[in-house]
Parts: sequence; C-alpha cells; structure tokens
Amino acid sequence: MSGHDTPIPMSSRRSGPLSGVAEVPGDKSISHRALILGAMAVGETRVSGLLEGEDVLDTAKAMRAFGAEVTRTGAGAWSVHGVGVGGFAEPAAVIDCGNSGTGVRLIMGAMATTPITATFTGDASLSKRPMGRVTDPLALFGARAYGRAGGRLPMTIVGAESPVPVRYATPVPSAQVKSAVLLAGLNAPGRTVVIEREATRDHSERMLRGFGAEIAVEDAPEGRIITLTGQPELRPQTVAVPRDPSSAAFPVCAALIVEGSEILVPGVSQNPTRNGLYTTLVEMGADITFEDPREEGGEPVADLRVRFSALKGVEVPPERAASMIDEFPVLSVVAACAEGTTVMRGVKELRVKESDRIDAMARGLEACGVRIEEDEDTLIVHGLGAGGVPGGATCASHLDHRIAMSFLVLGLAARNPVSVDDGAPIATSFPVFEGLMTGLGAPIVRTNG
Repeated sequence: MSGHDTPIPMSSRRSGPLSGVAEVPGDKSISHRALILGAMAVGETRVSGLLEGEDVLDTAKAMRAFGAEVTRTGAGAWSVHGVGVGGFAEPAAVIDCGNSGTGVRLIMGAMATTPITATFTGDASLSKRPMGRVTDPLALFGARAYGRAGGRLPMTIVGAESPVPVRYATPVPSAQVKSAVLLAGLNAPGRTVVIEREATRDHSERMLRGFGAEIAVEDAPEGRIITLTGQPELRPQTVAVPRDPSSAAFPVCAALIVEGSEILVPGVSQNPTRNGLYTTLVEMGADITFEDPREEGGEPVADLRVRFSALKGVEVPPERAASMIDEFPVLSVVAACAEGTTVMRGVKELRVKESDRIDAMARGLEACGVRIEEDEDTLIVHGLGAGGVPGGATCASHLDHRIAMSFLVLGLAARNPVSVDDGAPIATSFPVFEGLMTGLGAPIVRTNG
C-alpha cells in the first residue's frame, strides 16, 4: 500500500518580502480526468502540463492496470492510448489509489458499467473516507460493492453485466460523486441524468464534451441538470492542463500576509466553479490583479499578480462553499492574519476530506494563539491582524497535504515559527511546494522533529 511511512517534520518562520514568479503545477482535478477519459477514448490522447504528484501518478498506474497504454514523454507530457468506452480489462492486481479521493471515486465510476471486477485500496487517510456516496449511485447502474464497515476501503467493485441509465440527484454538493455517475453513464445505454442543487466544479462536463460525448447542462428549479447520452465513441484529444487554483492558493495567500510581498502566478485556472477563494480574498481587501485573461485547454486562465494587503474579516456565504472547498484551510490562515472576524458557513464537507479539516485547522490555529469557534457546518476565525498571530506551535497534519501547507504558510507571518509534524503528504498534490516557496524567499525547512 502506498503511504507516507517516514514522516517529514517541517517548519516555517517569519519571512521577509516574497517576490518572484510562482509556477504552480497543473490542475489536479483536470489531470485525473485527462488520464481517465484518455483511457476511455479510442486512439492516442496527448496531455501537457499534467500534475506529476503522487495522486495523479496513481491514477496513471490504474489506467495501465485497466489496459490503457500510458507513457510519460517529457516533463508534464504524457501519452494515453485508450481502449474505448466499455473496453477496460480486468486488472490483475489491487488498484492502489494512495491518498486520492478523486482518483478512487472517478475510477470506480469509470469501471462500474463494464462487466469486470476490481479491488481498490489506499493509504491510511483514504481508507477512512466514505465511499458509499459513490457506490450507492453506482448500484443503480447494476454495479455491486463489497468493502469494510461504513463503506470504506479496501473495496471490491463488481461491474454491471447489463448496465441501465440512471437519474440521480446528488444528496451533497460533490464533483466527485457527480463525475463518477457521469463516467459510469458513458457505458450505459440511453441517457444518464445527474441533478445537483448547488453547482460544483464542472471539469468533467467540459472535458466529456471535448472528448466527443453528447452532454447537455441546464438550470431548472430543481437545480443544475446534466444529461449524458451513453455509449459514445470518445475521440482522443490534445489536453493542455491549466495551473491548479488550489495549489496557487498557497503562494497567493502567503504573499497577501507577508509584508512587502509581490509575486506573479502565471496561467492559473479561472474556472468559475473553482474561483470562490479568489472572490473571497478580493472581498477581504486583497490586492490581486488578473492579467491577460485567456483560454487554455477549454478552461479560462489568467496571470495573478499578488501584493501584500491589509485584510479584513468577511462572511463567506454557504452557497460559495462548493467552489472553494479545498481552499478553506488556507483561507482560515488568511483570516487569522486579517482584522476582524471571518465566518465560513456551509463547510461540513470538510469533515470528510483527507482529514476532518475543520477540526485540524481549529486545533492548530488555537495552538498558535488564534480564537476559533466551530460547529458541524461552520468555522469562525477571530483575526489578529497583520503580524498578530503568536505562532510557536507544532501542528498535526493528519496525513493531509492541504493542512500541512496551510500551517507552513501561517508560519511565514506569525511572530514565532510554526511547525507541522509531517509534510510528506504534500507530495500528493504539490511536489514542488518546498522549492517553489523557498524560491520566492520563504524560510521553510525540514526539521529533525
């Protein structure tokens, strides 16, 4: 099983001004989908800018196990020779998805309507995460799932012999659930319909359309209705992966809270279903300019110029949560360095991510001298203003890459150093984080514990 057997303790301390160009990696969500849809197309898909973090590399290995030919041809450049919709072969071994909830749930969906059997596992963090939210709708197609108590990994999926199309309303806003159902619908006859009350990131819809699937999206009183016509022949594509707005969040937020900073983050996805953090930061008074807006790989992108800013607390509306669900940990760090109170509502989904991110951030921020209030669906941070966070604590990362990076960003603006017990999980999504941040001038170091 993949995992992080050897912890890497890390620490950061108060920084001088950050400056330079932060070339963040490719978008993780789009990277996963490019590999999976490339494997389901007929012919060769070429991908540039692929995120080469552990999560995505595990998806590449999984696609090979299902019979696709997946080859790295250069830095961030990959070739995928697909087997067609319904063409997956039965894997010979267990599929290890490491730390990736996106990877395992999307792959389960992609194979669930093919009459093969596959067993999935993951690291200690992924094995705690609920899979029922995906296996329940996949059962409607005719797939069967056998896992541990609570619908947890390891889990075996027996694909449907004679899949049927489904109509499914997602009970919680989740791009992973929506995407798993749409991928399963590819090999089902007729039309599969997904209804979501709140719009979630739409990379799957965009990319499915790009690969030649017939997909329609409409807004109705019951929500956003996505209709997919099954059994298409997907056409191979050339996919240019834009830079990940969730990864960009860390240098962006660091520059906003470290006095005197100015950085440029080029080519960041500006997909409206992913930009909730940036909308919120601007509301807080962030000096961010969006330069040279353009389209790359079917996604809107822009270059972000970011300067240190005097920030104020705001209330984040619950309907924005789905567009920034991965960014709440680092937003809570920014909120700690702002004047006044920041209220984040509609965040209960954070409790079932790689860790219980509400609890992890609340406990770590409290240890650093920040006053926190929380309930099941809300996190409230009482800001201490620029340079006002005492710091001086060692925070638990809980095997969660975003928790580790968030506290390392906090240390750059706190009065005393901030440490994390294990920075190893950072490699799952942002393998160049250390080098990129130190290149901007951030004093982030590995420690001996």
